[in-house]
Order: sequence, then C-alpha cells, then structure tokens
Amino acid sequence: MKLPVVHHPAFTADIPSNHRFPMLKFKGVADTLLADGIVLPGGFVEPAPATREQLIGAHDETYVDQVLSATVPDKVAREIGFPMTHSVGFRGQCATGGSIETGRLALRHGIACNTAGGSHHARRLHGAGFCVFNDVAVAVRALQAEGLIRRALVVDLDVHQGDGTAEIFREDPSVFTFSMHSEKNYPVRKVPSDLDIPLPDNMEDGPYLEALDEVLEAMLRTFDPDIVFYNAGVDPHMDDRLGRLALTDAGLYERDARVMASVRGRGLPLACVLGGGYSQDIPVLARRHTIVHRVASGFA
Repeated sequence: MKLPVVHHPAFTADIPSNHRFPMLKFKGVADTLLADGIVLPGGFVEPAPATREQLIGAHDETYVDQVLSATVPDKVAREIGFPMTHSVGFRGQCATGGSIETGRLALRHGIACNTAGGSHHARRLHGAGFCVFNDVAVAVRALQAEGLIRRALVVDLDVHQGDGTAEIFREDPSVFTFSMHSEKNYPVRKVPSDLDIPLPDNMEDGPYLEALDEVLEAMLRTFDPDIVFYNAGVDPHMDDRLGRLALTDAGLYERDARVMASVRGRGLPLACVLGGGYSQDIPVLARRHTIVHRVASGFA
C-alpha cells in the first residue's frame, strides 16, 4: 500500500481559541496531506482510542483514571497546560492509539506515520508540557505485550529533551532512548536518556546534521532494535516560537531523510510521530509538519 498514515478527527481537541498551543495544526496536517495527494481521500487509517489497559502499561493507574474521568487535579492540569476536559482526555487516548497503530503498520509495511503523537514529557505518574499520555511509551509497551516486538529504539529529535520517555524506560534495557535537543530549553530539570546530545542555541542545519550523523548509524548497529519510533518534531526550526535552534525547512527535510535512510537501510520498521511545533500560523506550521510524511512517502 501507499504510505500508511494514521489520523483521527479527535486529534483536534476542544480548547479555548486563545490557547497558546496550536491545536488546529492536527486538522491542518490532515488537510494538507489530502490536498497534496500524499494521502488519498478516505485513505487515512483511523485508530482505536488507547484502552485503559494499554495506558496503564506506561502510566500510573490513578492518573489514567483521573484523565479518563476528567478529574485531573488542578496542580497536574497546570503542569500539563491544558484544561483537562473529556475532549482533551479523549484526544490523548486517540493520539496514543494512533501511535500504537502506527507501530503495527510499520511492522507490517516497513514505515508508517501518525498525524499526532510525540508527547514525550508525560511521565509515569502524570503529564506535563502539553503532553497527557506518553504515546510512544504506551505504544512500545503495547507492542511488547502483543508479542510483536522485544526491543525498541526511540529517536527523539524534538527541540525539547524527551524527559518523560527517559523516565518511563529508565530501568528497562529492552528500550533505548535517544534525545538530541536544545540544551537550554524546557524542561529545566532533564531526566537522562540512554543517550542525550544537548545542542547550543542557534545551531544551523550543517552542524546539526553532522551531530546526528555521528551517532545514528552506531546507535542502530549497537542496539539492534525490532522497531524504531521517530519523534519528528519541527520545533528545531528557526521560526519556531518555543525552539532555540535554527534549522530551515530544507534542514528538517534532510534530517528526516537521514533518519529514514539509516533505519530503513538496515531493514528496520520505522514508526514516525509528529512531535512539537509551535507557530501560530497554522497553514505554515501544518505544512512544515508534513515534511516527515513527504519524506516517508519516498520510503514506502
């Protein structure tokens, strides 16, 4: 089949129109993929929402129940940054279900992409930083529970360090976590990944790609995973309002191409999730987020 792309209308939750998180980007990504013919009409794979059983594979039972019943304590809701309504909670379930399905599709077809996901600040006990559930962590646990994989590698190239993913898998040798991120950006207190590469402010395309090249092949060869989850956040872009790096659209395209060439060149399944991006210009941001889908379509 053509590149499998996972999308659910519930990825766009109901939040105040003046909220600083650009929630409409998820609909924009889907609309852009359809308009550009990367996905044909009716061609999206709609995922089932992640179940309670799947969610507690990576998250505390009490926290999961609070999200599902829209009773998250105010203190936790403030740390997450969303009004923790049923709409926001259901969005978290669907985005997480999307990453589970993206993983399954990658195992079947070699490569697949979500139009959401990458909520890497959510830890075992609670969410944080616009992240309700850690979709990649839940997906890895779900695929392991289904007997589809044993070992997973998480390649996180969002501009922010993947602290939640690192915390959830800290004691788990079956999952290798890699984060290359802005050193001075959120979160202030980082949780060590298996491999972290902190980057200085205003790093441009060339040095960024060199830093990635230095570790990517060696990491794949040394860990030898059954699947790779790739967080393709576009917030390292020079125009992103929450980033501190200086990549261009061309740099993001080349970054994604190098990850995919390395992973698929070794015959490994690759599941791509959206990650962060924080421009208020939704059409521009949505198109930037579709870079990963455009690149992936060449590997499908």
